[in-house]
Amino acid sequence: MDKEVDPSVLAAIDEMRLSGPRLTPVEIVAKMGVFDARDKPFEHAWLATGDNVIATIWGEYVSVAAGGRWFYLESLDAQRRPGGGVRSAQQAQRAKDRLALLKRTFDAGQGFRAVLQTNRVAIAELESNKSAKVSTRVRDDAEWHVASWEPEQQLAVLVRGARGWEPTEADITAAKARGGVAADDDADAAPAGPTTTDAVQAAAMAYVMGHFKGYGYNAEDVTSKALGYDIEVSNAKGAMLLKVVVKGTAPALPTFALTPEESLCAVREPLWRLLVVADAGSATAAHKIYKPTEVDQAPGFQRKA
Repeated sequence: MDKEVDPSVLAAIDEMRLSGPRLTPVEIVAKMGVFDARDKPFEHAWLATGDNVIATIWGEYVSVAAGGRWFYLESLDAQRRPGGGVRSAQQAQRAKDRLALLKRTFDAGQGFRAVLQTNRVAIAELESNKSAKVSTRVRDDAEWHVASWEPEQQLAVLVRGARGWEPTEADITAAKARGGVAADDDADAAPAGPTTTDAVQAAAMAYVMGHFKGYGYNAEDVTSKALGYDIEVSNAKGAMLLKVVVKGTAPALPTFALTPEESLCAVREPLWRLLVVADAGSATAAHKIYKPTEVDQAPGFQRKA
């Protein structure tokens, strides 16, 4: 709600709203280059034309440092809502998709575009109140970037404006009090990651499918066909690019092995690749791809006797 927004941030949002054309929340995102914005009105981040990432920045969680710089604390815990409580599967997937896009900009050293948003209900109720609606959404012409990404602390810091500045510990402590990230004493309440082989593999498959589709490729799950790989990746014209075996690892299941069919396919199929998803099912999941000659280098790989 507006009363939860820092006055200087709210004044800037109001100025942007009054100076621009009157557009709906979906139209704003569409005009920023998201062609399927109408099909994804409730997403929290989007991949736009030119490989640009757009992310929602909730005004209620924007903090202003002593020097006037804006920053925003991003929780890396996709399973828990900022206001407390466990997310539904759909909410958690939406959060994971957002984190994946933000991590992509961080890894590439790129910025992202932001839409600033305030809401008609208390921000803590945003994901739990079915009556929650956007109050104001505006395009921010200033570039944002991910200044730090700390999986151990389950926290990323997003900063508005030029690089080279980060909030102090005092700034971050004050920002945590505003909400948006789980309190430290809530950490033990967060659900554990997947602990069975099937659950880890399912999480890894979902991650990989989303990864390739996020780049605009066609990805087809062919696991049931027992071809010696799990996913066929092709371009928009239908040309086959990769035949990928997917393996996931997690703290409870740190190792994996190839099946006999997968090992044979690696020898005969030029497009065969191994893609390993580390920390599958968590907000910090990350992947690396290996050629057949590099499989032994994959962390966690165990060759069967």
